[in-house]
Order: sequence, then structure tokens, then C-alpha cells
Amino acid sequence: MKAIGYQQPGSIDRPDALVDIDLPRPSATGHDLLVEVAAVSVNPVDTKVRSGGRPPEGEWKVLGWDAVGRVAEVGPQASGFAVGDEVFYAGSIARAGANSQFHLVEARIVGHKPKTISNAEAAALPLTAITAWEMLFDRLDVRRPVPGAANAIVTIGGAGGVGSIAIQLLRALTDLTVIATASRVETREWVLSLGAHHVVDHSKDLAEEVAALGLGAPAFVFSTNSTDHHLKAIETLIAPQGRFGLIDDPAHLSALEFKRKSVSLHWELMFTRSIFGTADMAEQGKLLNEVAKLIDAGKIKTTVTEVLSPINSATLKKAHALLETNRAKGKIVLEGF
Repeated sequence: MKAIGYQQPGSIDRPDALVDIDLPRPSATGHDLLVEVAAVSVNPVDTKVRSGGRPPEGEWKVLGWDAVGRVAEVGPQASGFAVGDEVFYAGSIARAGANSQFHLVEARIVGHKPKTISNAEAAALPLTAITAWEMLFDRLDVRRPVPGAANAIVTIGGAGGVGSIAIQLLRALTDLTVIATASRVETREWVLSLGAHHVVDHSKDLAEEVAALGLGAPAFVFSTNSTDHHLKAIETLIAPQGRFGLIDDPAHLSALEFKRKSVSLHWELMFTRSIFGTADMAEQGKLLNEVAKLIDAGKIKTTVTEVLSPINSATLKKAHALLETNRAKGKIVLEGF
């Protein structure tokens, strides 16, 4: 089967950064589904792993943690799916990725693809939707108010993949005032189109920008990028007893300044459940099905902003390079082998 992989980690500008390869087609056993992949998307995790993740000597590392496709085989212990079902999922970072014609994935973390959107539109959603959902509703528990705080959330990096779906989930499922950050005209317009009530400029002092809105101190802050750069502002702007969550990898992070306000800090990694095989692993499949229902009901929309084709090393390298500019909005999707 066709696949894209690498053997030496490093920068995307190297000729062997991503290579077209041929691998044996796997078979579904245990709780796995074998999916014939129709579309994939790229995420920051792809570029991070490609830069530093080394496969065993002589083997290939295949990336890709967002996929849409058709079930080709069902493992004997897998349930809820049949051959021919259209599915979408983010997979596990502990296994081979989905940049291949056929891909094995644990059935419990798979959802049924939304019926009303295309493969490319659906491929933009799984990893970011799981990340945003788990942060908002499991970690930050945003439906539980913070006493005395403004019923509001600041989403730092609102135009990125996670921020783009987080804004929509907040508007569809909560009554929170959504404050998104963006610094360019096109990204400000993008987050407003997704439903943000207010947009503030993260290239300026965020604490001052949020205070100028006159809403009071927000109950929640969700930081999707540049957390170390904004940490002092977050400490200032968040309400006492507020809840702060982040998903990026700050080089330095001290939570000491949050003690005075009794602010709780929450990490989110959507791969945790699949890495450790947690008892609630199936929650990811359930939430993807809920996301599909919201899509099909017209309450949220895809976050895809660019579709590239075909799925091969040249196109994938272009997508990685675009993502590494840190100026992308929404999601970049690749469709068709």
C-alpha cells in the first residue's frame, strides 16, 4: 500500500524529510478497524514528531493523526462498526499514523463520519474537536460557574485549528461569552465568523485588552499556543478561583503566581486515553459522534481552510511547511491517494 514516512527526523526542507514508500497492507485483529483512508489533515503534532521523533533503525515513521475513510475490515473484538461504514478519528500517537492507504485504529476512539459534509471537510475535525471538547468539558468544566467571575472564557489562538472548533463548541453548548485572540485582519474576521463575541489582539497586552471590554475578570482561559509569552497577562486577567488550561509546550512554566488567586491549571493531551488505554477510552468515540450530530444539525461547521491533493510526500511537505509558518488559520487537509 502507498504511504508517506521518514527514517531520519529533522527539518522539512530536507529531500528525505517525507518520502513516498510502499508498506504491507495490515489486517484488523482484536479491537481494531482497518480503514481505507480517503482524507487526512495536518496538526502541530505532525511537525513536532517529524522534527524529533526517530523510528527504530531501518523502519519508517508514518505520521498523521486525523483521518476519514471507509471501514475495510473489522477486528473480532471490535463493535459498533461494519465493513463499508464511513468513519472519522484521530488515532493514537503510540501507533503508526494515517498517512497511508490503509490504517489500523482502535474502534473505541472512532466516530461515524458526519453525513452532511465531504471527506475533506470531516478530516479537519477529529483531533482538534477531541482536544477542545476534553479541555472545555472535562478539564476546565466550563459549565460549572466560578463564583463572582464574569461568565466568559478567553481563547488564546482563536484562529488555529483547536481554537476554531473550541469557539464553535462554546457557542453551541454553553452560554459563555467567548473572547478570542487574533492579531491579523483575516484571523479576526475568521474567529468572528465562527461565533466569537469579542476579539482581542494577542500581539498587545492581553490583560489590558480584556479589561477594556468591561466584562470583568473571566472565569476561564484556554491557551492553545505561546502560553509562556502570555503567562503574566493570564495571571493578571483571570478571576480568583478561575480555571486555566493549556495544550502547548512552554519552555518554562511556573504556576506559583496563580496560588494567590487559587487558580487551577489543567493540561490536555487528547492522546492520553489511547496511550494508557484508560477505562474511559470509549468516550472519544462518543464525543466524535456528538460532534457529527452537531455538524449534521448545522450547529457547528468544518474548520478546513485549504484542501491539497493528492496525498503524497510532495503535498504533505507543502502542508507541513505551511503549518510551520504559524500563520495558518483553521485546518489544512489532504485528500485522495
